[in-house]
Amino acid sequence: MTRAQRLAVITTFFTAFYLLSFFQIVAVPLVDDDTVQKILPVIPWWILVSFGSYSLWSLGWGLFTFRDCPEAYTELLGEINEAKNDLRSRGVAVD
Repeated sequence: MTRAQRLAVITTFFTAFYLLSFFQIVAVPLVDDDTVQKILPVIPWWILVSFGSYSLWSLGWGLFTFRDCPEAYTELLGEINEAKNDLRSRGVAVD
């Protein structure tokens, strides 16, 4: 099973459980009903905010440690120069 399939199965399972508990078809064990009514509606927003925070942290960390990978740095600069030369050959002013 690939990672994408595993992620899809896990996501489907948790989404199904969330929807069943949100529509009160399945009771959430060990949690009071009043607490469940207050928490369940905000879980999707919490997941969205957590994913956004992780994405921004990951991007910032990648930028912070970019110079730590000299081979990636030189490869990226070479690709940028290659793209500029390609655009110049097509008549686009790059600089």
